[in-house]
Amino acid sequence: MKKIPILSVVGTSNSGKTTLIEKVIQDLKRKGYRIAIIKHSHKDFEIDRPGKDTYRHGQAGADIVVLSSPYKVAIMETVQEERDLEKIVQSITEVDLILTEGYKKGNQKKIEVHRACLGRGIITPMEELLAVASDDSLDLTVPLLHIDDIEGITQIIEQFINEKQQKSC
Repeated sequence: MKKIPILSVVGTSNSGKTTLIEKVIQDLKRKGYRIAIIKHSHKDFEIDRPGKDTYRHGQAGADIVVLSSPYKVAIMETVQEERDLEKIVQSITEVDLILTEGYKKGNQKKIEVHRACLGRGIITPMEELLAVASDDSLDLTVPLLHIDDIEGITQIIEQFINEKQQKSC
């Protein structure tokens, strides 16, 4: 089984990570790629609504609740501690790329979203960076693309996917 490339989009809060990811996904989908996204959150969250059957099942104590329809499958699992990225990735198949948002730690390659108005420097170690998407001119040893250059960003991602696929053969 081939290893699926993982690429994290990171940056400080309100830098535009989600907006960039939306545009990148749309461009990659237009080119025929299958994409998985893993969003990291530091807070607890509910994806189910109070009163719905699956919510009630979870509240009753089910450790795993699966909601399945002809259109989507959602698996909600209660965990005692945060699951690391590698463990989550093991359950994902049949995609060309796994994008993550917010996984700043770990040695997976990253694209950092940087905004000049936030007044912070680059937060990712250079050896982990694939590229930086910014509205600022920075002196870097990795490719620097304008934050609105979605085509340029997806070209770098496509090159990353191709390199990873060649290594796994």
